[in-house]
Amino acid sequence: MNPVVGLLLPFALAFIVFALGLTLVVADFRRVLARPQAVFIGLVGQMLLVPALAFGVALALRLTPDMAVGLLILAACPGGVSSGLLTYLARGDTALSISLTAITSVAAVVTVPFVVDLAMRQFMQTAVTVHFPPLQMVRGVFLLTTVPVVLGMSLRAWRPQLAVRLERPTGRLATVLFVLIVVATFVSTRQILLDNLASVGPAVLLLNVLVIAAGFGTASAAGLLRPDRIAIATECGLQNAGLGIFIAGSVMRSPAMTIPSVVYALLMNVSAISFVALMRYRALRSAGGAAPAVRGVP
Repeated sequence: MNPVVGLLLPFALAFIVFALGLTLVVADFRRVLARPQAVFIGLVGQMLLVPALAFGVALALRLTPDMAVGLLILAACPGGVSSGLLTYLARGDTALSISLTAITSVAAVVTVPFVVDLAMRQFMQTAVTVHFPPLQMVRGVFLLTTVPVVLGMSLRAWRPQLAVRLERPTGRLATVLFVLIVVATFVSTRQILLDNLASVGPAVLLLNVLVIAAGFGTASAAGLLRPDRIAIATECGLQNAGLGIFIAGSVMRSPAMTIPSVVYALLMNVSAISFVALMRYRALRSAGGAAPAVRGVP
């Protein structure tokens, strides 16, 4: 990735979470804690369902060992920071999405090595021990998720009128930044995408569609509310592809294993944006043609 993009990306992600924080109050997270079933279903979907479906896709499409392990590395990663924004735009429960991102990111210290070792045994017939600094993971979650959302919520509590005035412009800017991140991802990795889209793209796209559908379906079967279903589906569908690239390239030292994460980084947004559009359309229809008011959503 271009060094300038790599430098600006964390700030853009932090701003997106700050914009979400402006729309939240402490009561939103209390409501999440009061509904542990939604958190549990979300964690099951993210940490069990997504890797299981990745195994199934790798076996069904007969991916090469490197591509199969790379797909499992991606599936083991927690949800991405942008899942909160897309949950918000889709009329989902933003507080639940942010909570799931934080929990799964910390849990990844344990879950990622386990899934990667399992994938290596299955597809490479060898065992491997994956080490990456747990403090780095926790610090990353704290700086990109916890701090920005707390700052946004604090401003809302301290200067509520100012926060209300800022909601719409910051929401729109956050959306623009998200689009720029997607474009920058494509530009910086376009050669890898062009070289591998035909071979790996179908598996990556199939996995993405399956996990979004499975997340929504599992939450529906559990009787969760519609905003919870949206949050869980989006959380399952938007993996932290950057972490997948880091693990495959820097920890596993396998450029080939980075390819599924690189391709997924682009295609997951195509599926997620389509899902957001569908959810907003259904919300519009259920409201009788008048879209329900959601603070700050353009």
